[in-house]
Amino acid sequence: MTDLLLHTAQELHKLPRTGRRAVVMTMGALHEGHATLIRTAREEAGPEGQVVVTVFVNPLQFGAGEDLDRYPRTLDADLAIAEEAGADAVFAPAVDEVYPGGDPQVRISAGPMGERLEGATRPGHFDGMLTVVAKLLHLTRPDLALFGQKDAQQLALIRRMVTDLNFPVEVVGVPTVREEDGLALSSRNRYLSAAERHTALALSRALFAGRDRLAAQAALRARAEASPASDERATALARLGEIRASADAHAVSAAGAGLPDAVRAAALHILDEAGRHEPPLVLDYLALVDPLDFTETGQDFTGQAVLAVAAKVGSTRLIDNIPLEFGAHS
Repeated sequence: MTDLLLHTAQELHKLPRTGRRAVVMTMGALHEGHATLIRTAREEAGPEGQVVVTVFVNPLQFGAGEDLDRYPRTLDADLAIAEEAGADAVFAPAVDEVYPGGDPQVRISAGPMGERLEGATRPGHFDGMLTVVAKLLHLTRPDLALFGQKDAQQLALIRRMVTDLNFPVEVVGVPTVREEDGLALSSRNRYLSAAERHTALALSRALFAGRDRLAAQAALRARAEASPASDERATALARLGEIRASADAHAVSAAGAGLPDAVRAAALHILDEAGRHEPPLVLDYLALVDPLDFTETGQDFTGQAVLAVAAKVGSTRLIDNIPLEFGAHS
């Protein structure tokens, strides 16, 4: 297993290159979500290709009061998981190997997108993240790099950096891996007590409630488009005393308006309830955003969006998101 382990850039550059090289960047404490990324990288690289996993807890992306010292370091277990999932090498450098002159004076700026949502809560986080990703891309020289969709804003920013700065690499997003109860896999889940975990399940439940509301509203909208006289029909039914049928017809006629707000409301209802649990969920944000720039969607939005949530339960901060498609029925 130690044959997999590389500590220096010199060792990494001596690694014989075979076929396509895929890289999976991690901060260690590997779990099934990381293993899925590595297995996907193995498939993408092919039998003749090469999979490199990086394990580096990047100090630049931790702000004041965040859990840099508390962040779990489990390198031996990480090596075992990486090997089983199909990695050919694990690059686990020390801080002074990645930043030999100390904190870098020149860094990648995440720009306006990096100041929204996670960036607003964690100033400088995305600058530090992009800086280390850029360095690791230069050091590992991959043909493709795989990142989890759970960190949707991170993925969007990496894609933007690669495009804007002409990095010769393909960025592949891999769907979020969830535990059986729906909680998105995260290295921070291990900090949750049983009661805190019960409260934390509200994050995924809220996202699924938003998704279900979108599906229901979209089905009603499709009926409204097929029955343009729904409002008139509803009025006529009401006069005849057909109250339930009238209410349904009114719902159909109103289905075209406010889809994004309906999705937000359904998710927020779950989160508000969790705020009254013991321990409570403390909401940071719930946002329905355009994945191209992470700005909030308008009421006439069509195309793919991301419903994202961040909250604290106890001392643990968690994030989650799901992709949604608006206008998919038409």
